[in-house]
Amino acid sequence: MHTSNSPLRAQIVIPARLASTRLAEKLLLAETGKPLLVHTYLAAQKSRLASGVTLAVDHPKLAQVAQQVGADWVMTDPQAPSGTDRVAEVAKARPEVDLFVNVQGDEPEIAGESIDFLIELLTGAPHAMIGTLATPIRHRQDLQDPACVKVVRSHAGMALYFSRSVIPYPRDGFPESESGSLSGSSTYLQHLGIYAYRRDFLVNLDRLAPSELERIEKLEQLRFLQAGHQIAVGVIPNSPRGIDTREDYDAFLARQKNL
Repeated sequence: MHTSNSPLRAQIVIPARLASTRLAEKLLLAETGKPLLVHTYLAAQKSRLASGVTLAVDHPKLAQVAQQVGADWVMTDPQAPSGTDRVAEVAKARPEVDLFVNVQGDEPEIAGESIDFLIELLTGAPHAMIGTLATPIRHRQDLQDPACVKVVRSHAGMALYFSRSVIPYPRDGFPESESGSLSGSSTYLQHLGIYAYRRDFLVNLDRLAPSELERIEKLEQLRFLQAGHQIAVGVIPNSPRGIDTREDYDAFLARQKNL
């Protein structure tokens, strides 16, 4: 990892929570020879623009993993309601950092180039407090899946809305081929769970009460949007594959064997 010449200093934070619903203690799974959290940490280190990577953990088992690989780590509040709150804990203690990139701990194949693109995106959008990424949705099945969060953007690349529903909704029918692929895929964007935040936003996060839209859709970013914060959205060609289930982890193992 190299230090950026940018006047803004960026730090990657990986919020790491031991408990997980669909795959127990998934960040500790180590069938590749390395815990899943370590894979994510090493992937994040490939960023050229970030000045470092911090693991924001909530349990001694995760702290031990961080120590074993010599990672910078912080023990955060086990009762923190979200990963964003863990990143905010780190931000409050790092006044020398301008931007914080939130990389989820279950994203072992995150690309360093995507992280750098996000840093450049927020650096170049001075009126936005938050930056995030999206990727084209290419199949109608994904478009209609509530677990696939959609986002629509303004011409300036700012988020207009995030939803679990199909947005924009095609009144005249879905533009798709016989194979089920979307012919107008650039219209439909899947939101990816990676964010960059300005420090000023994070240190004031606890003043931002949950909003009605957030409660309805169960999407934290709607709290920020409804409060009037601009969210810059960059588009990348492909999305990293997060690990949510045993099937996801088995597929990750298979890909690792082919490297």
